[in-house]
Amino acid sequence: MTGDPGRSVINQIGIRYIPELLMEKRFSGSFSIDGDLSINCYSVGYINNWKITDDAIKLKPYRFWGRFGSDYAEVRIGLQKINFGPAMLIRPLMWFNRIDPRDPLQLTDGVYALLSRYYFKNNTNIWTWLLYGNNGTKGWEKEETREHSPEYGGRIQIPVYTGELGVTVHRRTAYPAPSIQTNDTISGKDFPENRFALDGRWDIGIGLWFETALIQSNYTPVSKNYSRLWTIGTDYTFAAGQGLYTVLEYFQAESAEEIFDRGESNRFSALLLRYPAGILDTFSAIVFFDWENKKWYRTFTWQRSYDNWQFYLIGFWNPEFSAFYQNQDNRTSLAGRGFSMMVVFNY
Repeated sequence: MTGDPGRSVINQIGIRYIPELLMEKRFSGSFSIDGDLSINCYSVGYINNWKITDDAIKLKPYRFWGRFGSDYAEVRIGLQKINFGPAMLIRPLMWFNRIDPRDPLQLTDGVYALLSRYYFKNNTNIWTWLLYGNNGTKGWEKEETREHSPEYGGRIQIPVYTGELGVTVHRRTAYPAPSIQTNDTISGKDFPENRFALDGRWDIGIGLWFETALIQSNYTPVSKNYSRLWTIGTDYTFAAGQGLYTVLEYFQAESAEEIFDRGESNRFSALLLRYPAGILDTFSAIVFFDWENKKWYRTFTWQRSYDNWQFYLIGFWNPEFSAFYQNQDNRTSLAGRGFSMMVVFNY
């Protein structure tokens, strides 16, 4: 919904249904096989002057994976969500999903992948993955992965003091969109992209974390060859009433020709406040500030929960175009000013 001049009071209406089938079979000892099949069925209509001018009905797989696991290891194959890193609001390690922290449902498309994880007794764990057959862009990507080209990488998480440290690598072959191809990119057609990341989180009375990622691509002068992204953050629950949970993060992204050069940068600060007002109601606010463009992003949510029902009233006051969720549809990313109402039933 929106209050912009020249538009209807209601400018978007939709319904979504995600049926899910879970399967599990346990064997003697600690071995098990399980799976998840869910379908994302939704219809969205856009309204102008009280008439539906654009509508869509879509049905697509949401999750479709099978897993073989034990107490110390698991292998999962199929359409799944792969997520890691401690940052909560602006995440340099948002590589394989697009979870908007302002979305109460935390919905995101999955990726087709083979994922394996092994857990040691000291809480060290190792991840490896192989991605194949994923169309479009993921996470922060601006160029699609070359068709029929595998992506692969891995991650290790090591306990350090009261927290843990993570190291992540990933490699893919990217293909520039035709709209930005030059003679150089057409002659090469595609280019390798390597990602390296370091992250950590500790609890020392307050939570402290960081994420940093370096993306290196052998591209052309159309874009910079190195991108550096990093976030530092903290959280704490203040003893005010039922407890005021607070998250504060600072994010910076830079693009440069050489790895250590100063380049173009974008900086954001982010604040999350969440307060449970009794058993049924929760109030929250998420605020971003864009230091380069001097713009605010403000989202306020009231949630009321029953056994199977959740009701959300969301108010927002944001720029028309997002500077950090650039690859998402602005019509559904809380752009502009307005409010929305959401009713959720889980069974």
